Amino acid sequence: MKDLGQLNCHLCSVKACRSEPNTKKPPQFCPTLTETERLAAVERTYLENEELRKWACESARTESAGYCRSTRVQEIMDFARRMGFTRMGIAHCVGLLEEAKIARAIFLSNGFEVEAVCCKVGYINKEKVGLSDKDKVHSGQFEALRNPIAQAELLAQAGTHLNVLIGLCVGHDSLFFKHFQAPVTVLVAKDRVLGHNPVAALYTSHSYYRRLKEQPAK
Repeated sequence: MKDLGQLNCHLCSVKACRSEPNTKKPPQFCPTLTETERLAAVERTYLENEELRKWACESARTESAGYCRSTRVQEIMDFARRMGFTRMGIAHCVGLLEEAKIARAIFLSNGFEVEAVCCKVGYINKEKVGLSDKDKVHSGQFEALRNPIAQAELLAQAGTHLNVLIGLCVGHDSLFFKHFQAPVTVLVAKDRVLGHNPVAALYTSHSYYRRLKEQPAK
């Protein structure tokens, strides 16, 4: 077991941050106690930056309006309306084409303009960027590199206001986040084994997936 990091909110049993200040005593490791100056500066950011304050307020209103009532796809549309976003972008995996079609139809029927682009756009040969045949999913065949940077570039060119990720692979989603400045949210987190429900591995880590907590073989 590695030493604890600097941030350990997962160990808290008090949850003082959910209560009015000074009504509960937070643990000694709570960042509210240990990072007072930094957090005060962040608070000033919300108060001084009108755009960020609007994002924070409309996010909170979206949460409140749909709490335990709205699905995630409904909350995405609610947030978009509150922010005045009218053009949706969908960055989807080629393997979730049907899910992208359904999401697009839902967004269109609710009055949004929609642009959608899949991860294999441009069909860059994996070998061209230095991957070998053994690095492919199916060796001996042509495989196109997943291209989240192109997805980000094309959606930016299309002028989308809010971009929705549907099933981008781990790492590829990070590249998309890194290369897009407009707001991005996730509708589907890919997990091929668990039917795109990755939290199931956490819920069953004490039983069926307890191997996840075992030390990897060296």
